[in-house]
Amino acid sequence: MPQKGPRGQFQSPAQRAQVRRIADLGGTGGTLDYVTAWFVKAGEYAKGTCIRIGFVATNSITQGEQVAQLWPILFDRCGLEIAFAHRTFAWGSDARGKAHVHVVIIGLDGRQAVPGRKRLFSYPDINGEPEETEHSVLSPYLFDAGGLADPHMVVREEARPINGLPKLISGSKPIDGGHYIFPTEQKRAEFVAGEPGAEQYVRPYIGAREYLRGGGRWILALHDAPPNVLAGMPAVRDRIAAVRAYREASRSAPTRKLAQTPTLYHVSVIPDAPFLVVPEVSSERREYVPTGWLEPPVIPSNKLRILVDATLSQFAVLTSAMHMAWMRQIGGRLKSDYSYGIGMVYNTFPLPAGFGSGGGEHAPKLEPLARAVLDARAAWPDATLADLYDPDLMPPNLRAAHQALDRAVGRLYRQTGFTSERERVEHLFMLYEKMRAPLGIGIKKSKRRRR
Repeated sequence: MPQKGPRGQFQSPAQRAQVRRIADLGGTGGTLDYVTAWFVKAGEYAKGTCIRIGFVATNSITQGEQVAQLWPILFDRCGLEIAFAHRTFAWGSDARGKAHVHVVIIGLDGRQAVPGRKRLFSYPDINGEPEETEHSVLSPYLFDAGGLADPHMVVREEARPINGLPKLISGSKPIDGGHYIFPTEQKRAEFVAGEPGAEQYVRPYIGAREYLRGGGRWILALHDAPPNVLAGMPAVRDRIAAVRAYREASRSAPTRKLAQTPTLYHVSVIPDAPFLVVPEVSSERREYVPTGWLEPPVIPSNKLRILVDATLSQFAVLTSAMHMAWMRQIGGRLKSDYSYGIGMVYNTFPLPAGFGSGGGEHAPKLEPLARAVLDARAAWPDATLADLYDPDLMPPNLRAAHQALDRAVGRLYRQTGFTSERERVEHLFMLYEKMRAPLGIGIKKSKRRRR
């Protein structure tokens, strides 16, 4: 069994080059985990034979952007099919202080030797015993793919929403070397005491941590400050000069170019009305990624995803169990935490029929349920979102509000609703396949690069 390999971003240059050569994806070689090279090497060895391959691997190979990179190689280049699989479960260790890792087990056969019924082992409790089912074909995401026209279908990152939703963006990214940011109230107060005229330009700066756990940071927002006013504030001018110097010293040419406009952020998202936010990273322990509203004068950081002019119906769908199932299945991970990708998760999420961009015919049903979730949170004003969405601490009124919303959203997709996350995912993938077909997305092409 191969050892757990480093993720693409943690590999050494030699390891990245090795994975790139083995996967033969061209260009930058993708972002494949090191463990995927074992799959490809074994698949090439077994090509055209009756050899069965079996691996234990981290579950990252069955979710997120890696699926679209790895599995076409195994299906198309190596001619393999999934013969059996264990969905995500916790692999423990007897070592003191050793954390569990989340793994899958996958068995692969050559297409000419694959059994007619494929065994799938699912873990309702990732620390418990599996439930076995049999299927005619298994998806690379490890669910029943019998309802898909293309059981090998993978979800690819999209530059813009293909579901009709409005654009979701990331928040502000200053690239300032920390010179515009005040990490504590004390630092902010000390600066304002020494430069009172700057107080109007110091605004709350909220990222995922502050949004979820409370606390505050502040940032200088000089994008609309008159030059004559800035000229009369020496402490502010010192920070502008420091930002310019920081950018000029960068190895990145685009960052050096930003030095010409040191009072501007690299990415400026400064809303003038309340806006919906989704944290980029959220604990894997949470059943729901806490989604909600912030308002001016808050400036969101790039660790928050931003939806301006959001409706209650959009909030209802994005916080529902349907969306959470999609996010958990195809979203990436940061360590083991959920990483909410705009291109992978939001832009590809299949909406229920009749939803439109803002709720459509379903708005009258969804809006009261969305308000009930927000009201349930408001009943606990001293609790942070991290407190409220801790699965051990979640208040009964909040859980009940979410469950009512989940049932209503589920019935928009299917009249009978859903009893498990796997059912939700299987249904969403059928909708995704139908949604992208008219757009010409995902037409099979040869994945092998010419040499």
